[in-house]
Amino acid sequence: MSEGTSGAATETRVSDKASPDTSTPTVTLPGARAREILEQLPSWGDVVTIVLHGGCVFEYKGPFPPGEVGRGFYNLKGTRPGFEGHLRLDAIDHIGFQDRRHAGRIAHALTFNTADGTNLFKVFLGRSDNGELWPGQLKAYEALRAQGGTGS
Repeated sequence: MSEGTSGAATETRVSDKASPDTSTPTVTLPGARAREILEQLPSWGDVVTIVLHGGCVFEYKGPFPPGEVGRGFYNLKGTRPGFEGHLRLDAIDHIGFQDRRHAGRIAHALTFNTADGTNLFKVFLGRSDNGELWPGQLKAYEALRAQGGTGS
């Protein structure tokens, strides 16, 4: 299961400035790719999904649920008990890649954001019981990041 995500809760905006860890511009993908990426996430295995709202932090540790489009939303079809929800795809302007250190280890997350930079939710890569990132998830994350461009 994932560890080391509690520090992510303090950031509610995505910055287009240089990353403090790498001093490189923020890489993003257009929101039009959100559905495609959301459809890939269930195959990644255990991740940590974080929703920040009104000063509260909601975390779900486990596989990201599959979904389907209906009535203007991407409807998550999680198992019970589990993670379900309805994501408004047109609210996602861009998807960012958050790479930063927490508790001495690098943590990686896909960040789903509005046009004004407000974060809607984040999906952090999962970790094994000994705290190591899952190699397959890291490979998939890096492949997506390689397809992105730099933020403006």
